[in-house]
Amino acid sequence: MSFPIRTPMPADGVAWVTGASSGIGEHVALRLAGEGWTVVASARRADALEALAARARGPGRIVPWPVDLVDLEATRAAVAGIKAAHGPVALAVLNAGTFKPDSARTLKAEEYRQTVDINLMGTIHCLDALLPDMIGRQLGHLAIVSSVAGYRGLPRSLAYGATKAALINLAESLKLDVERYGVKVQLVSPGFIKTPLTDKNDFPMPFLMPVEEAAERLVSGLKGEGFEITFPRRFTFWLQRLRCLPYPAYFNIVRRTVPK
Repeated sequence: MSFPIRTPMPADGVAWVTGASSGIGEHVALRLAGEGWTVVASARRADALEALAARARGPGRIVPWPVDLVDLEATRAAVAGIKAAHGPVALAVLNAGTFKPDSARTLKAEEYRQTVDINLMGTIHCLDALLPDMIGRQLGHLAIVSSVAGYRGLPRSLAYGATKAALINLAESLKLDVERYGVKVQLVSPGFIKTPLTDKNDFPMPFLMPVEEAAERLVSGLKGEGFEITFPRRFTFWLQRLRCLPYPAYFNIVRRTVPK
């Protein structure tokens, strides 16, 4: 038996935004609160979450909930605690992530593992905690934040690109698996967004988008029926086309256009 997919509303439960202490997550939390959601904002930095909650403007609100998503049991406890205190999670924007440029000459397994633990396993830990209740209710909305860096391999992005590619594949598989239970899955694939993560980059970032605009695009996309939410379109449109190229043509274009 399959169940119809309905986009949850604030009356159906709370929104949970991970990676909410800065960047896209911070501004998505503010925007969702402005649209009436009770937003549970999670990250590791409790002070940043408290400051974020103080900036919320109704009709919704932001509830700080610090948690380290690399810790599976802590993540399970957080989701159970959120449900007990505020109600079930109806919408989850799984946005927590990290980025550090790397290359074959600088690759360290310990740093690679850290990126995998935060970007990939942190998301999987969230799904482990969220899916039983969403499937049981036949209601839920999961937005998995990846990146256009996951479309194809790029220089200086060995760990980050690999984790984001894994998230794309995960979101695709998850959609096919849980849509029969009435759970909505979307993939978010941003390009370059001005955040504390990209402020550290020392290479050109075409069509760099203000984080406030990125959050607006993301929240608007959550209301739609499309699977992928991507922005800025002037940049991501061309990267989506590159996914279709055979390897020789793709490698030639990247060698000529992407700084190493």
